[in-house]
Amino acid sequence: MHEYRATTSWRRTSEEFTYDTYNRAHEVKFGGGEVIPWSAAPEFKGDAARVNPEEAFVASLSTCHMLTFLALCARKRFTVDTYFDEASGVLERNATGKFWVARVSLRPRVAFSGARQPSTGELSDLHRTAHETCFVANSVKSEVTVDWQ
Repeated sequence: MHEYRATTSWRRTSEEFTYDTYNRAHEVKFGGGEVIPWSAAPEFKGDAARVNPEEAFVASLSTCHMLTFLALCARKRFTVDTYFDEASGVLERNATGKFWVARVSLRPRVAFSGARQPSTGELSDLHRTAHETCFVANSVKSEVTVDWQ
């Protein structure tokens, strides 16, 4: 078993505390000591210059897929030079009217070097296996698709 920690800190900066006036800016300190400024998404009165939970959710799925993919490639002795993913997530209302991130689309583009190059079928299998074994993807109910072509 492994445990991961994050500490969230927020302090009111406005005189009034109403939905329209309270600040959304806060900080998250991760287990290694890194402190990242966060906020709500701009659509919810947040600061676009800061990370928001919805973006972080998409990023965690994207990076988990990438790290799993890289591990699989290394084990199969494929040399990866670059990996680029412009991932996106869609926030919508569910059947009961509550917001949720319903879909996340990963769009990895990978460049390999060396004599050993994966075939189209091997590349497909690498992405499928990475998706099936990604810790974060296995932890969510959102639909996650991988369009690697």
